[in-house]
Amino acid sequence: MKFRLFRSLQYTFLLTLVLASCHINAQSLSDLQQLQQQAQQAQSGQGANTQTTNSNTSVGSVTAFELNSSRTIQSMNNGEGSTGQYYNSSRGGQVLPGEPTIDTVYPAQAPMENPPYAANLFIGGFESERADGLNDNYLVAQGDKISIWMWGAVNYSDVVTVDNQGNIFIPNIGPIQIANTPAGSVNSTVTSKIKQVYTNDVNVYVNLLTSTPVSVYISGPVLRPGQYAGQASDSILYFLKRAGGIDFQRGSFRQIDIKRDGKIIATADLYEFMRNGELPGISFKDGDVLMVRPLGATVVVQTGARNSFTFEFKDGELSGDTLTKYATPRDFINHVSVAGVRNNQQFSRYLKLNEFNEFSLNAGDTVEFVDDHEQLVYRINIQGSHTGPSQVMVDKGTRLRDVLNYIRINPELSDVDNIYLLRDSVALKQKEIIERSLQQLERSVFTAPISSSGEGAIRAQEAQLVSDFITRAREVEPLGKVVVSENQQVANVLLEPNDTVVVPAVTDLVQVGGEVMLPQAIVFNPDATAADYIAWAGGFTQRADDERILIVRKNGIVEFDSIDGYNFSAREGNAKLKPGDQVIVLPAIDMKSLQAIKDITQIVYQIAVAANVALD
Repeated sequence: MKFRLFRSLQYTFLLTLVLASCHINAQSLSDLQQLQQQAQQAQSGQGANTQTTNSNTSVGSVTAFELNSSRTIQSMNNGEGSTGQYYNSSRGGQVLPGEPTIDTVYPAQAPMENPPYAANLFIGGFESERADGLNDNYLVAQGDKISIWMWGAVNYSDVVTVDNQGNIFIPNIGPIQIANTPAGSVNSTVTSKIKQVYTNDVNVYVNLLTSTPVSVYISGPVLRPGQYAGQASDSILYFLKRAGGIDFQRGSFRQIDIKRDGKIIATADLYEFMRNGELPGISFKDGDVLMVRPLGATVVVQTGARNSFTFEFKDGELSGDTLTKYATPRDFINHVSVAGVRNNQQFSRYLKLNEFNEFSLNAGDTVEFVDDHEQLVYRINIQGSHTGPSQVMVDKGTRLRDVLNYIRINPELSDVDNIYLLRDSVALKQKEIIERSLQQLERSVFTAPISSSGEGAIRAQEAQLVSDFITRAREVEPLGKVVVSENQQVANVLLEPNDTVVVPAVTDLVQVGGEVMLPQAIVFNPDATAADYIAWAGGFTQRADDERILIVRKNGIVEFDSIDGYNFSAREGNAKLKPGDQVIVLPAIDMKSLQAIKDITQIVYQIAVAANVALD
């Protein structure tokens, strides 16, 4: 029985030897069987050797101390974490499987259009940026390490720890009270105590080596309440940022209490820090609690201020004067709009700024600062052929002829008989007219009835073509041209802010464009007609509409001419042209393929008149 046990142990030892010497990781049944065979062969060879040699001095024998025990564990070399592996460093925000996150435990909230004032205090990662060294204002606490050197008549060197009573102990000196001493005064405090015993020939150097971390609890409406470690000299902002910042919807920025042993020792107001840089100057201790109080009364400033935020007010602060100091209205603000609820009814007021300063606000009010000055002076632009300034400031009620008297021109180069205006309000109105026509066209195409599948296919192709046309038409920006001159007479119209007076230059050219073979400028010929100019431009393209040719006069007046067919010998197109006129040939639309031909043709004419372009 003992022999069998010995043979079993020997077999196990040889199997281990083979595994260690071959560095093989058995991962399947076939691998195990192969290793077993190698062990049996080694056992047979060992048995043969023992018959010819002494077992104590056998050649090739291996002791347990010579076994190669190095192992490569893949789960530790591949750089990836595995279940059950221990980490001695921070997870860096990595969430474990099944661990709660803010998304799972915190109610989802819509983004605020006007975030709280001072909310940008919690932007960035300043809580992870700490300067090396100790703050001179740091107060020594229990557990801090202090290095002491004495040389001269007495030699002594040691690192002492501040005990629970706030003392350090030096042989032959005794205890020295050092707790709550500023770091910058540690050397002088300890030296003075030592000099009381060793009065002569002793030099002393004392240095605070480390500061003891403190554990601070953060509670109330913050994103991640809990316990956080830091230095005693860290600020309130540091610990609040560690906790994710104050909850904008629930937490107060005006009342953050610091509690120690159940008593409030200081209160922080972040508004005062933003405006005046004031924070409570305290040194934290273990067990201190930062308590963020619930959100107080709020007023939203929407527009017109440099600080358009949601402002929180303490009791007795709900006044227009306080809000004005925090919001800082922009320049030229003279009125304030207030909307809210009073006595369960809608409430609104429109006040002058000086009246608003004495106005009493309520929680939930919405305030807008308004620049409501009457515009008594505005700018008029001058473009074209002139020699004076390009802008003129005029009083309200000024008319065109009053401005023309101040425009310097060269009579030989400026065509003052064909002056016209460009007006923003007219361009906007033209844009609205074109947009309404495009919307009507969309409705007529996409809501047309279909009687058969063949007609449906045709309508689908037609709808695609119309959609492409509408897309291009919406990109056209009207000029807002206003015709003010005709027959050497200029209408004395009332000017509007930002009007542009265009003085055309004297020219000898006629512009020909649109659906012609060679769009170009042609020298004016007093005997030529529109048909002649089109012929000089290469004639019509295959898509040209020869029945309605657009003539845009130099002063902005629009006329239509027509040429029946491509035979110019009939002397059609007899509109009398003048230098500076534009001849625009509009594209023809195939009436067989589109049923919305009337609407499209109308829109093409509107665009051509409003923007002087031919859109096909």
